[in-house]
Amino acid sequence: MGLKVFNTLSGKKEDFVPLEQGRVGMYVCGVTVYDFSHIGHARCYVAFDVAYRYLKASGLEVRYVRNFTDVDDKIINRAAQTGEAPVDLATRNIRAFHEDMDALNCRRPDVEPRVTDHIPDIIALVERIVANGHGYAAPDGSVYFSIDSFREYGQLSKRNLDDMVAGASERVDEDPNKRNPLDFVLWKPAKPGEPWWESPWGRGRPGWHIECSAMSARHLGETFDIHGGGKDLVFPHHENEIAQSRAASGREFVKYWLHNGFVNVDQEKMSKSLGNFFTIRDVLVKYHPEAIRMFLLSTHYRSPINYSTRNLEEATGRIEYMTETVAKLDAAIADGGPEGGEVAPDAERVKAAIREAMDDDFNTAAALGHLFELCRGANDWVARKKKTPGRLATLVAIREVLREAASIFGILENPPARVLAEIKDRDVVRLGLDVTDIEKVIAERWAARQAKDFARADALRAELGARNIDVSDSPSGSTWRVRRQTQE
Repeated sequence: MGLKVFNTLSGKKEDFVPLEQGRVGMYVCGVTVYDFSHIGHARCYVAFDVAYRYLKASGLEVRYVRNFTDVDDKIINRAAQTGEAPVDLATRNIRAFHEDMDALNCRRPDVEPRVTDHIPDIIALVERIVANGHGYAAPDGSVYFSIDSFREYGQLSKRNLDDMVAGASERVDEDPNKRNPLDFVLWKPAKPGEPWWESPWGRGRPGWHIECSAMSARHLGETFDIHGGGKDLVFPHHENEIAQSRAASGREFVKYWLHNGFVNVDQEKMSKSLGNFFTIRDVLVKYHPEAIRMFLLSTHYRSPINYSTRNLEEATGRIEYMTETVAKLDAAIADGGPEGGEVAPDAERVKAAIREAMDDDFNTAAALGHLFELCRGANDWVARKKKTPGRLATLVAIREVLREAASIFGILENPPARVLAEIKDRDVVRLGLDVTDIEKVIAERWAARQAKDFARADALRAELGARNIDVSDSPSGSTWRVRRQTQE
């Protein structure tokens, strides 16, 4: 492969060479299922969905694992508020998460482990860490990881351990069981009313960090190729994963660490804790899932992306244009034409450019730019006369590249007429349009055209235009669409 990926661990791009030829193990941190997922989560899972698709399209056998945290303080607290059992709340939100991801056309991972199904694995891992001298049990039944036992702590986040310890020591440590204020919990003792499991240290439940180490080892082995997640997980979550996994196995944990940038609102990270988040399902009501994917993929996955009406409108316009292009291509190919003639190099040139972009650390922004360029070329070829030599063969070649690209980016895979209708439906909802009234004016305008009252027809077109409605005429009638807005 020519693929290079930016490895957070080394801080640079590296040639991607799987640990086992032809096979890739990839683990991406999943959601804590105490609520609906927001568009920041979508950014992560769409990005790694495309990485998964591209690795497979490159001929690799990929085992993709993404977990669910289904026991956690947030889940327990939310369940207390709703009156549900924590397991029922978690199951309900897992179902909602799948609905959201399916709507966004994210392929399901090969394995989706739940923490509560892996308690024996977690306990066994904690026992190994303690036995190897990297963890200790406290009198209250807690088990902690000893930072002092792992001097390489901080290698992922590029933090100095001595500086961190000094900084932490300046604060009042509220946990007297810790030997070092930076020590983190591996196992928590049970509190009244909380879920618990029997363990060598008494009844309790896992700490947050230990779960991913246990589940990735179970399903990918103690060393695997790719570990992904949002940049907010670099420290402490992924830093702690490295420490505890290496403390248990003594081996390299992950070869390549990939982290996606944040979705920002007004230059501030989108998050539930800040209250500036938009749930995936709320956004799906207003914008088509392919437009959302286009929005998320139009910026390189490592860079921040700003959530705004303007950016979503622009993404919708691009999907609309590309979808209409596919419809025209399919119609032109079905209409046929003379065989033979030289195939224009457009398709192969763009295909190579897309691969070059994707090989550069999954640069979807550049790749989609090339795809958009191909759509412009496709429309030029569609407009040429049917008897133009090489026209049909060129259209077929372009259509095949679009089909291959669609399978990587997760767009342009559905019937164009359906997608365009679904986009219009969301425009209607978002803008609060009166469809009956619009179609009444459209019908009145068509009648005026049939009666050759073009002044009246033009006036009605202008009336619709003032309402951001564009009209297209054909021999069989008129159709309408919402004009894309680019202002905030």
